[in-house]
This record gives sequence, structure tokens and C-alpha cells, in this order.
Amino acid sequence: MAMAGTTATRASAQPGLGPRDSVAAEAKTRGAPRGGGACVAQGQAPRRHDGLARRTPLRRASPTCLRAAGASRSRARDRRGRADWLANRACFTYAPQERQRVLSLATDFPAAWADPNTPARERKRMLGLLIEDVTLIKQAQITAAVRFRGGATTTLTLPRSLTMQQLRATHEDVRRQIDALLDEYTDAQVVRVLNERTLRTGAGEAFDDVSVKWVRYAHKLKSLKQRSIEAGWLTQRQMSSRLGVKRSTLGRRRQAGRIKARICNDAGEWLYWPPSQGEIPATSPAPRANDSSTARGAV
Repeated sequence: MAMAGTTATRASAQPGLGPRDSVAAEAKTRGAPRGGGACVAQGQAPRRHDGLARRTPLRRASPTCLRAAGASRSRARDRRGRADWLANRACFTYAPQERQRVLSLATDFPAAWADPNTPARERKRMLGLLIEDVTLIKQAQITAAVRFRGGATTTLTLPRSLTMQQLRATHEDVRRQIDALLDEYTDAQVVRVLNERTLRTGAGEAFDDVSVKWVRYAHKLKSLKQRSIEAGWLTQRQMSSRLGVKRSTLGRRRQAGRIKARICNDAGEWLYWPPSQGEIPATSPAPRANDSSTARGAV
């Protein structure tokens, strides 16, 4: 540094030399070109150093190399962590009271599990300490193959959980009672009888018309009307046609008790028991005197 300073001072001290001439004179004095010295001597702007121009750009590392490097660093961290854990384990010693407390966990586990104050997250951690993995096979039943951390294995067979529809389904005994009541009662009457017997739906609610109809639809139970027609009862149209009377006349005879009838649904529809052979007229009754052949007396 001292020599360079002396040379620069000597070159700049010559009269009539500018800054570029001083740089050229210094390069000539050293006997080696200095970055862009020739250009300076010719009065041109200095160029970059040739070594910088020849420098090749860095190539980007491939993903495989990056993954390999990351895996190597991860393994190194694991080895350091394992060594630290072994060192801490070697230095750690249990006090007699602590050792007895740890050993008593084997007998306290059921009590801690059944304790209502134990939260679900703690139960999950307890299972994680005991169980290595569980393999589930879901078929008609659920088979669970459990492998514990100590190496022991066991196999459990469990029933499949019920769906929401199955959980809310009406009990079989209640359905049988509904089926028996529909032989003599309408839906509304069945509801009244079921509630008097304090029976409930699958959801634990009191019965109503909708719930009884839903039970009939879901389990294909026939209504009172369907059962009565299959037993031989006739509708109003069929009974009027058989007796050869109008519906109003049929209603008056029903009210007078001359024919047997029953209500078949909550809409007030009536069904009639077929009359005997002697009750059926041989011919249709003659029209009344005030009845005309045309409507409203038209000619």
C-alpha cells in the first residue's frame, strides 16, 4: 500500500498529467495492465475487469438435489434430538414417590377413564399412550384389530351404528298395536288411544295424525277404509247403485238405522254393509209426481 501510494504521488506530481494519465502512468510503472488501463491510455471509458466478464452464471439446483439436502438436514436434526433425549434420560432419576405414582397409573387408568371430570381430549391422549394403531373392517358388523404399543394385539367385533332414521323409528311393539287398532279405528281415533296408553314415537314425542300416517306409509299398513272394503263393505256410490236409490235417500235410511254403516276415515266418509237379498228392490222405484223428465221443468 505504501509503494502504491508513492507511485501514485509520483505520477500525479508530474506537470501536465490529468487523472487518466496518472492511472496509465501507474499501470506502466507496475508493468501489468490494470482494469481497462489500455482504454484509459487511448482516452476511452474504462471497461469491466475481464475476470468478471468471464464469470459464468450459477445454475439452479434441481428439485431432486433440494429434496436430498432437506432429507439430510432432517436426519441430522433427528440424530441430534435423539442424542439430547438420551442424555436427558440418563441424567433424570425418579424420586421414590414419583416412581410409585407412575406405577400406580396401571391400576388408576380405569378410574381416570370413567371419571366424568376427565375431558375427551385427555381420554384421546390416554389412548394414544396405549394403542399403536387400529385396523377397521366395516361389513355387516365392524371388526377392529387393535395393536398396543407393547406388542399385544386383540380383535373386537362391534355392531354397526344405527342411522338417524333407524334411531327415530317407532318401536316394534307400538307398530303392532297401531296395526291392530286400524282394524276398528280411524287415524284420529288411533292417535287418541295411543296417547291414552302413554305411548310415544321413536323421537319420544306424543302421537298425532301425521305420525300415525307416516307409520302406515313407512311400514305399508293398510288404512281402515282399505281393510273395510276388503272385508266386503261398500262405498256410497256402490250402495246407491245396488239399492237403486239416490245418495240423499241412502243418507236418510242410514240416519234412521235401516241400513248398517260406519265411518272409514277422518274426512267423514261412510261405508255401508251390503243389504240382504230381500232388501234389494226388483225394479227401480217410480219417479215422484213433481219430478219431470228434464231439468228445471224444461219442455
